[in-house]
Amino acid sequence: MLYRYGKDEKGRPVKKAVVYTKDEHCIPLYKIDPDALRIVQRLKDNGFTAYIVGGAVRDLLVGRTPKDFDIVTDATPSKIKRIFRNSRIIGRRFRLVHVIFGLKIFEVSTFRSNADGSVGNDFGTIDEDVMRRDFTINALYYDPLQEHVIDYVGGVRDIKKGLLRPVISIDTIFVEDPVRMLRAIKYSSTTGCQMSWALRRKIRNSAHLLGPVSPSRLTEEMHKIINSGHSFEIVSECLKTDLYMALQPAATAMMYADRNFETNYFQHLKELDELVSKDKDVRLGKKLVYLLKDFILTLTDWQKEILTESSVGELYVKTWTECRNFVLPMNPQRTELEFAIRTCLREIGVSIRIPKKNVITAKDENESKPEGAVPQTKKKSRKRKHHKPLDNKSTLREIKNTATDAESIKR
Repeated sequence: MLYRYGKDEKGRPVKKAVVYTKDEHCIPLYKIDPDALRIVQRLKDNGFTAYIVGGAVRDLLVGRTPKDFDIVTDATPSKIKRIFRNSRIIGRRFRLVHVIFGLKIFEVSTFRSNADGSVGNDFGTIDEDVMRRDFTINALYYDPLQEHVIDYVGGVRDIKKGLLRPVISIDTIFVEDPVRMLRAIKYSSTTGCQMSWALRRKIRNSAHLLGPVSPSRLTEEMHKIINSGHSFEIVSECLKTDLYMALQPAATAMMYADRNFETNYFQHLKELDELVSKDKDVRLGKKLVYLLKDFILTLTDWQKEILTESSVGELYVKTWTECRNFVLPMNPQRTELEFAIRTCLREIGVSIRIPKKNVITAKDENESKPEGAVPQTKKKSRKRKHHKPLDNKSTLREIKNTATDAESIKR
C-alpha cells in the first residue's frame, strides 16, 4: 500500500490519499476497454495526467465488467479536442469531450474545482475534483498504465464494508442536485451497499426537491432504472422514500389506492428484470409493456369491447392518450410507446394495425369499383405547350400569307 502526500497551509507534508497496487485491488487489465486505455495513453504522451473514474472503477473492484468508461484529466476540453480528431465538445455550461471509436463513446472531463460547491464549473485539481463526487464508492481514480487505484475518501474500504456514504455534506448534497437521491437508491440496490439510517431519513425528508427537476432528467433516470435489471428493488425503495411519486405519480397513486394493483405492478417488475438479465439490448418498447400492462386493464371492460365489436381505431387512440399521461413525466420515444401499447392490446385480444396515411394503391382503387368495370391504367400526362396569344391583325396577316403560298404551289 502506498500513500500520496500533499502540503498543508504551513507547507508540511500531509497524507492525502491511499494508493492501492495491482496486488491489492486485483483488477484484471483485460477487463479494461482497449480504447479507454488508448485515450489514457494518448493524454499521458501529451504531458497530461489521466484516470478512469467513477462507476467503472467501482464495478471493477467488485468483479463486474463496466458498461461505460469515464475518463478524467487535467487537460482542458479544447486541448483534448486537439489531441483526438475523433472527438467533439458537448455542453454549454459544463463542457465535456466525447471521444468516439466506432459505436463507442467515451466521456472525457476535466478536473473541476469545488470553490463554488459541487456544481461549479471552474477547472481545478484532482484534490478538488474528488470532493465534488457524490458518494465515496464513485470517488475512486484508476491509473490503468501503472495499475494503481487512488483513494482520497475511503471508497475502497466502504465497498468492502458494503456501506454507501456521501462525500459531500449531507446537508447540501441533495439541495445542490436532487437527482442524487435517485442515484443513492440505485447504487444501494445494485451494489449491495447499505445506506445509513440518517442518509435514508434525509432522502425521505428531501423528496419534494425532485419537483422542479426537468422531465428530461427524470426520463433519463427512469430509463436507467428500467435497464438496470434491478427495477424491483429500486422501485420498492423509491416507494418507501416517497421518490417514486416524482418519477411515476400516476402509478404511485394507483398503488396507494389499490393493493392488488401494487402486487401485480411489482410482479411485472420482476418479470422485467428477468427479461433484461437475459437480453440487455432488448428494445425499450418491450420493457414499457411491463409498466403499462396493469394500467391498460383498468381502462375498460375489454371483453365487452371485443364482444360488441367496438371501433378498434377509437379504442387505440383513447388507450394511447391515457398511457401517455400515465407514464408522465417520463417521455419515451413515440414509436416505443406505440409498440408497448399494441403489444398489451394484442395480449388482451384486440389486434391493432396502424395503416399508412395517405397511401392508396391501384388494387384498392380497382376493388372499390363495381363488378364488370375495367381497371383503368394511369395515363401519362403530357405537358401542353402554351403559345403566346396573337392579336387580330397578326392573325389575318398569317391567313393571307398561307393562302398566297397555296396559290403559288398550284401554279
